[in-house]
Amino acid sequence: MEPILVYGFPAGSSMGLVAALEWLGQPYRLCRVDMLGDMRDPSYARINARHETPAFITEDGRTLTETMAIAAWIEARDAERRVSFAPMSAEADRMHQLMGFINSGFTGAFSPLWAALEMETPDTTLQQALRQWGRERVIERHDKLEAMIGDTPFLVGNRPSLADGILIGIARWLDYHQVAEPKRWPKLEAVRRRIEAEPAVIFATAIENGDTPAGSGAMLGQVPLAEVIDRFGA
Repeated sequence: MEPILVYGFPAGSSMGLVAALEWLGQPYRLCRVDMLGDMRDPSYARINARHETPAFITEDGRTLTETMAIAAWIEARDAERRVSFAPMSAEADRMHQLMGFINSGFTGAFSPLWAALEMETPDTTLQQALRQWGRERVIERHDKLEAMIGDTPFLVGNRPSLADGILIGIARWLDYHQVAEPKRWPKLEAVRRRIEAEPAVIFATAIENGDTPAGSGAMLGQVPLAEVIDRFGA
């Protein structure tokens, strides 16, 4: 069977993994999840007990969670190095370094902002404090990433890699939460615009929005969440 990526909307980090699968070019399917609705249902715990996206059903029916584990699955199958680099190369080391930073401190900095937005029982004082703390952390992490970016068109070299995919799923949260103008970080903004212009990212964004664009042909269709839970849930 083809692997299935369980991806979330709105503005899920998993959008970048859809793009990465497009870059990989091998057959896959998708499963669309409303993170403000479907993901909170008790049945979703059978796919991911933490009620998070992304999740991934491998070709042999195993369930993987966590972005870095799914990215490692993609890298291991990228024999043509379309979205990764030769093992033990300097480029592979740099890609892993950037992926680690983006998936940890950079992504985590947004947590207070999401907590304030998704608070089930609004608390104005707490929400204000979370937003202030979140903005400060997001700006600081953007400063760090700006300093890490080199002179290449993409994060690692002249073509997009898994690091770019992981970044683009998160980078738009800066706009979503209205933290600051992207131009505050010129190198990061330039890389981000190049990634956003990639056909794979345009496709992934359209898929996230519920459209049915024409992609590379690797995506073989959507699988309903209820079917994924029934067939592969623990």
